[in-house]
Amino acid sequence: MKTAKTYSIAELAEEFGITTRAIRYYEELGLLKPERTDAGQRIFSSKERGRLKLIFRGKRYGFQLDEIREMIQLFDLDRTGRKQLERTIEYGKGKIEEVTERIEELLRIRSEMEQLLEEFQTKLNELEREKNEYP
Repeated sequence: MKTAKTYSIAELAEEFGITTRAIRYYEELGLLKPERTDAGQRIFSSKERGRLKLIFRGKRYGFQLDEIREMIQLFDLDRTGRKQLERTIEYGKGKIEEVTERIEELLRIRSEMEQLLEEFQTKLNELEREKNEYP
């Protein structure tokens, strides 16, 4: 019989490039639920490792930890994944709107900066011409 792969907190911390303190924090928030040995040591299953991946994916996409927790908990409540998918789509659409607004804002900033640089270059060219005309 094949035994399920388990991970220590140190192994997961190393794999994901985070501190054990961060993993304990996610546990405190209810995002992770590791088993415990008789000595109290945390044992993480492949499921918990997968949850940690979801947490980092969610954070990369700008989700708040409470949103991530809700999506994880929805899967626990509905094993079909339907409720989780519905909520993820809802949150995802909101994030896409936020990203679109941020892109538009960055494009405006870039345009303003390009315009200012052109004005500065024009002014510098004028100063150089004046310097050469009136040494």
